Amino acid sequence: MFEDWLHQLFCEIPTGTFQGKSSRNYCFGRFSCGLAVILLLGFAFVGFCDEFSMVSVPLGFEISGFDKSRNWVSENGVFAFGFLERDGDDYDGFVVGIRYNLGIKAANIPVWTVGGGVRVSINSTFRLSMDGRLVLFDNPSGLIVWSSNTSSVGVQKASLLNDGNLVLMGVKDKVLWESFNSPTSTLLPNQSLHFPQNLRAPSTKSVSSYYSFVIHRSELALVWGNNVTYWRSHVSSSSVVKEVRFDANGVLGLYDDTNKAVWSISSKDAGEPYVVLRHVRIDSDGNLRIYGWDNVLHTWKVGWQAVEDQCNVFGSCGLYSLCGYNSTGPVCDCLYSDSLNWGTTATDLGSSGCKKMVDLGNCKMHTSMLVMKNTILYGLYPPQDVEIMASEIACKEYCSNDTTCIAVTSKNDGSGRCTIKRTSFISGYSGPSVPATSFLKVCLVPQAVAARGTNPLGNSGSISMSSGRFISQRGSSKEVIGAIALIVLVTVLLILAMEALVVWYIYHRRQVKAKARIPFGKDAQMNPHYSVLIRLSFEEVKELTDNFGNQLGPSIFKGVLPNKAPVIAKVLNDVVVSEKDFRVVVSTLGGTHHRNLVPLKGFCFESRHKILLYEYIPTGSLDRWLFDGKRDQKEGNWNQRFDIALGVARALAYLHSECQQCIAHGNLKPGNVLLDDKLVPKLTAFGLRSLRQKEAASSSESPSERDIYMLGEMLLQIVTCKSDIRGENLHDIIDELRQEQMFEASEEWEGVERVVRIALWCMQNQPFLRPSISEVVKVLEGNLSVDRPPLGHENQIENRPLSE
Repeated sequence: MFEDWLHQLFCEIPTGTFQGKSSRNYCFGRFSCGLAVILLLGFAFVGFCDEFSMVSVPLGFEISGFDKSRNWVSENGVFAFGFLERDGDDYDGFVVGIRYNLGIKAANIPVWTVGGGVRVSINSTFRLSMDGRLVLFDNPSGLIVWSSNTSSVGVQKASLLNDGNLVLMGVKDKVLWESFNSPTSTLLPNQSLHFPQNLRAPSTKSVSSYYSFVIHRSELALVWGNNVTYWRSHVSSSSVVKEVRFDANGVLGLYDDTNKAVWSISSKDAGEPYVVLRHVRIDSDGNLRIYGWDNVLHTWKVGWQAVEDQCNVFGSCGLYSLCGYNSTGPVCDCLYSDSLNWGTTATDLGSSGCKKMVDLGNCKMHTSMLVMKNTILYGLYPPQDVEIMASEIACKEYCSNDTTCIAVTSKNDGSGRCTIKRTSFISGYSGPSVPATSFLKVCLVPQAVAARGTNPLGNSGSISMSSGRFISQRGSSKEVIGAIALIVLVTVLLILAMEALVVWYIYHRRQVKAKARIPFGKDAQMNPHYSVLIRLSFEEVKELTDNFGNQLGPSIFKGVLPNKAPVIAKVLNDVVVSEKDFRVVVSTLGGTHHRNLVPLKGFCFESRHKILLYEYIPTGSLDRWLFDGKRDQKEGNWNQRFDIALGVARALAYLHSECQQCIAHGNLKPGNVLLDDKLVPKLTAFGLRSLRQKEAASSSESPSERDIYMLGEMLLQIVTCKSDIRGENLHDIIDELRQEQMFEASEEWEGVERVVRIALWCMQNQPFLRPSISEVVKVLEGNLSVDRPPLGHENQIENRPLSE
């Protein structure tokens, strides 16, 4: 279905010629299906430099609440794990879990939360402990808030999979624990809900929700608390149900113990090509909905919801509230005319802000019955109303004479049912077609009024008042004086509390800054995976590098951190920049995470000293490995050199197009490519061009265009194993390669031809003729073919295949 559509649309494009904005011509082969998906989802899955993407994380990995902007991202970029802000701020703390990573903050809703949404302070840490447990604990007490309880079962690593499932793996990637087996409020495609599991609506303002989606023995249901069911799936089967499944096409199904579907529902956008992501979620308003991501409008759209009329959700507007209607749809209003939150939409649920009902035992006068037409009231706490058979008049009189009765609802649908509520925790709903009249007991004051006034609901479900009024504003002079004194006292206490808060905040901020200045704290010493960017003084750098005693190259020195991790210190000479600009650059570089980039570990900024600390790469630079005259050139075979070329291109593609802003390397050369012990290339010294303003302004080309040219030079250096390629005719270079018999197999010559051609395109004198870095990567990967470069300049090749 959807995969077939993608294949037909993107994967079967015939070979043709790409016409650029000028005379550049590239012969494109068939796009891969992976490229099709990237093109389809590319609007959302740009890489963010403050996020890190890795297939799995080792034991000891951790994320701190102080660094909540950093998230662990799935390989496909769709999901992110970390500390999540709720309700737009962090006043009530944070939840830790998995969210979407769509590039739009409002769209990045959580899909799974640790402990069902338990809130923690910013001074908390989530860690994959060395015994194999996922643990969330509060610092500095070390109190464990939540644990996966997977110690001593052989956990070796954790992975955030592309479908949003967080898994713990053992030997041979055996899954030992997964978040899909502990659903919270959401089901993702191919995730199941087994009896007796349930989905719980997200908590609001640190208060657990009463709404849940459950599997009964023979049906699905939405329930409030433990005993109020306000929606059922109405399964017409006597079989015992087993599980709920949700698939990527938007179908939610209920299956029995024979694996037979006994009930299902489809999203109205099922099969639509513009919907690329889906999930099922019970929202904080108590309704169950299927959502689809509209790839055109870039928003989540509801494809189905269980309760069509939101007012039919039990307690949808919260305490002391009514769910009614106006011209735009359901709205929430209060039982009291002077309520704090009049006219709230029905989606703003839970904490309605309506005033608590008056204690009828404190009424100085008699009580009266407030008449509420076309209205049904029900008790929330406890939700157990008593029902008798009585007429409307008798129902009203019964409550008026019963001191324990707070309100009654009389059905006028011919049933004669009278429902008595003996709790003051009341909610309800009102509408022109509701066949009921309710009576609410209120205090009576001498100055009675006849009507409530303007009806905010705007329909025939008006709420009229009998000859009484709520007691809320009148009192004796003593009460007024007492209220004024209370207000003054509260104001003074509030001012003192604010002053204390300001003092605490200043002290806390100084402490945080002081900790940031200590690079060798307990965590840095004990945890080899410690990755927080640290600031060092010049004296500390001297201590790390043994007073700059081990020089590896011009302005480059080796050092060792207290946790035994080796680093290199790069001294930036002739750099004149403000601290603000320097920290902006360092922050950007520190947020990059790629297999082919050397990680930045720390920095030093003083008036006379600017130093960057990078991870130490043992083998050395590419130029030493490539141009070492003592080494037989065949020792570095073509496959090794080709992998190095591809790794450098992928790193440059990440810097140019996968970060929030393009990061130009500025000085791409073999000396700035390091090789680890497996000959994996890692770029270093990238993004420093902006710190050298004179150098940055000296070229008429853009930094990224210059990077492409230098990449072309490096590709030819990798092919020829020679540093100087500008002064020779390229035809002679190819002939010399044949004479030296560096490439023997025909498939090697095909690879050489592809690399040389794209290198010559990169080295075109006119920047607009050069390819983009993504096109270079696709050519090197073999996913894109490339024509011979144009003739007529110093970098030319005879018009014949190199493999001849």
